[in-house]
Amino acid sequence: MRSSGVFALSLLALTTTAAFTAGAQAPKSITPKPSFITSIESAKREDFEWGSLYTYDQGDTYSAADGLAAVAVIKPGMQIHPPHQHAEEEYVIVAEGTGTWSLNGAERPAKAGDLQYAAPWDMHGITNTGTTPLRFFVWKWNGKGVPPQKKR
Repeated sequence: MRSSGVFALSLLALTTTAAFTAGAQAPKSITPKPSFITSIESAKREDFEWGSLYTYDQGDTYSAADGLAAVAVIKPGMQIHPPHQHAEEEYVIVAEGTGTWSLNGAERPAKAGDLQYAAPWDMHGITNTGTTPLRFFVWKWNGKGVPPQKKR
């Protein structure tokens, strides 16, 4: 989990952030979050009836408000919560296990390597319908509209 987990989470954060902030710099009103590297041992672990959530980072970045970078491990037959909706955009990538995606009332199988993107206010969720833990990476945020960097 460590090497593949860190790689997948890093790749997701990098590609998503790069797509929205290429060449951007923080407006003066934004206090920039410094770059960092963290380990699973440093992640905040919370245990629930459905499984565990490892939160690596939460809060604002240059271009995101209310961001969350985390890994969830769902026990067989469980879900974190029923399909839900929120203002944040969200990517979820299944790393291990199998389950069922729910997106705007439609369901389809979920397996390792699959990705779901949920736009703001779309109903979405995932249930572990397999016999082993389902581990997924999640990154969600609200955009701040960081302007592109001025050309010199």
